[in-house]
Amino acid sequence: MQGRGQVDQGGDGGRRERRSRPLNQAALQELAFGYVARFATSRAKLSTYLKRKLRERGWDDAGEPEVAAVVEKVVGLGFVDDAAFAGMKAASLTRRGYGKGRVRMALAASGIAPEDGSDALDLAEGQQVAAALRFAERKRIGPYAAVQGDMSARQKALAAMLRAGHPMDLARRIVAAAPGSFDGIDADG
Repeated sequence: MQGRGQVDQGGDGGRRERRSRPLNQAALQELAFGYVARFATSRAKLSTYLKRKLRERGWDDAGEPEVAAVVEKVVGLGFVDDAAFAGMKAASLTRRGYGKGRVRMALAASGIAPEDGSDALDLAEGQQVAAALRFAERKRIGPYAAVQGDMSARQKALAAMLRAGHPMDLARRIVAAAPGSFDGIDADG
């Protein structure tokens, strides 16, 4: 027993390594329900999570693990909806000032099929000017800048707008705008 101020010399910091038991089909299903209870997710992300858990913990059941069947069961019960996830992701990104290009990349990274992500991309496109202005405000670009930047600063601002997924023409109009001026920045271009 250690007293106050004594250091454990055991090498493991007094902690024992906990070994997780290998998974069976019931445990795999339980992991899936636990994951969707904590996180908004897509089919692909849930499948990736379950496969990772199988690699980490191993398999201890007859036959092969039925990851696809577990995912389909969770989807069938309505706990995972790729179209709803895509809409939520697009709304979140556009509120933070990201453009359609960035939304498209995020949906692809989440494994969202084009047919499930089309409404989300339409939302991002409809909000492109507002999202670009939010991004410019956050980064103090164009009309939100304190002073008109030099050529180098404008190039960096343009690059930031493009990385955020905004179209070139809109990004150029915003970056070129004088501080406090919103002339020429509208939905039509």
